[in-house]
Amino acid sequence: MLTGYKAIVIGGSAGSFPVVMKILNNIPKNINMPLIFCLHRLKHVRHGVVEALGTRSVIPVVEPNDKDPVKNGIAYIAPANYHMMVELNCTFALSTEDMVNYSRPAIDLTFDTVSYAYREKLIAIILSGANSDGAKGMKIAKSRGALTLVQHPDEATIKTMPESALKATNVDKLFTSDEIVKFLKTL
Repeated sequence: MLTGYKAIVIGGSAGSFPVVMKILNNIPKNINMPLIFCLHRLKHVRHGVVEALGTRSVIPVVEPNDKDPVKNGIAYIAPANYHMMVELNCTFALSTEDMVNYSRPAIDLTFDTVSYAYREKLIAIILSGANSDGAKGMKIAKSRGALTLVQHPDEATIKTMPESALKATNVDKLFTSDEIVKFLKTL
């Protein structure tokens, strides 16, 4: 059993939804840390994602509000068309500032701020996606001591995002989705 970690941040885009469902369905029910998901979503689809993920999740799935505290045992999903960041006092900050990497929410911003708050106590994971968002954030998280994991590009539905993360930094683990789930079960 791994100890010492305080948070998990996961970024994904096109093709990541089935992996996110698998993670939420298999995560330990008593996990003593938050799961913070930054997933690219259509900005006009405001409902349905949390409900769909929540139907198979063993822990509560919510979209945080601005200034909500980050709590253990909850899966947080970035709201549609909002950047989701975590402040040093471990509260959420939501923003509608300009898109980053053609995205809002931007995975780079989430990874940057979450890794600043949690540093070496963070596990950062990149999943399938169609652009390079998350690569810079993964590099920053790694430089701050986070444990970094990337879904194997050969398994990813769309390999651009995992390949970009692999090019940006020397990640700790390259895993299939089943290996990611198996790893998270050890927490």
